[in-house]
Amino acid sequence: MDQANQLRERLREQASLRTAKTIAVISGKGGVGKSNISLNFSIGLKRKGYRILLFDLDIGMGNIEILMGRSSPLSIADYFAGTTGIRDLFTEGPEGIQYISGGTGLNQLVTLDSESVSTFIDDLKSVWAEYDYVIFDMGAGMNEETMNLLLAVNEMIVVTTPEPTAIMDAYAAIKYIHMNDRDIPFSIIVNRARPGREGRETLDRLEDVLVKFLGKKPVKLGVLPEDTHVFQAVRKQVPFILEFPKAPITRELETLIARFENRQSYEAAPEHFFVKLKRLFEKKWQA
Repeated sequence: MDQANQLRERLREQASLRTAKTIAVISGKGGVGKSNISLNFSIGLKRKGYRILLFDLDIGMGNIEILMGRSSPLSIADYFAGTTGIRDLFTEGPEGIQYISGGTGLNQLVTLDSESVSTFIDDLKSVWAEYDYVIFDMGAGMNEETMNLLLAVNEMIVVTTPEPTAIMDAYAAIKYIHMNDRDIPFSIIVNRARPGREGRETLDRLEDVLVKFLGKKPVKLGVLPEDTHVFQAVRKQVPFILEFPKAPITRELETLIARFENRQSYEAAPEHFFVKLKRLFEKKWQA
């Protein structure tokens, strides 16, 4: 009984320490369906019972809100302007996911002082334990501030298509991040694949290049097909996973999410996100 009580106590302590895992969804170029995947992936995880926060960092585009047919009255720019608190930024999206709008003001990060960013990180940390996953939908480009965030996340999902230019741009993005941190894990999704082996061959080709030139073996998360249901959902401003639950892309996305879920572990709190993020910004300010 004593051993059982001690085990239960340890499990309770772990549960109290558990906090969100951070995932950045990136692409080497725009137009590959990254934001659509970020949104529908988030909804798919929410349906499995996970608490999800989707953070739109595709600045100035508003893609997440367009895709879901909703809008938030506040963005991260309002927080840095000092007109609102961190909790006021959270807006409920489809299926109960929470999201933060990027608006058009996150470029202000370039001129923020150390105290502002330090406060922002501390405020985020205070709400992190309320979620299982925080998913950052990143913009196609990278600057010093977004790179700091990328280097702090627990893992990255890279979205590409079978087009040669998209594959090369995805490789270039991975290489750039890898040169700054060799330990960040990468997963790959190939989107808009035509019927046949095109998608799987694209995954294999990109893996071969990463292993050969970077010594980096990615997780091949899956392939999503070219599907006209996606364009119909975009026009209706409803996520395709909700509008077309039996569509080929929805079925493949659910398989992909199950594969992602099976390789996750919640034994330890990924506290290092905040430690790394603060250290990266402090390094910039000291330079």
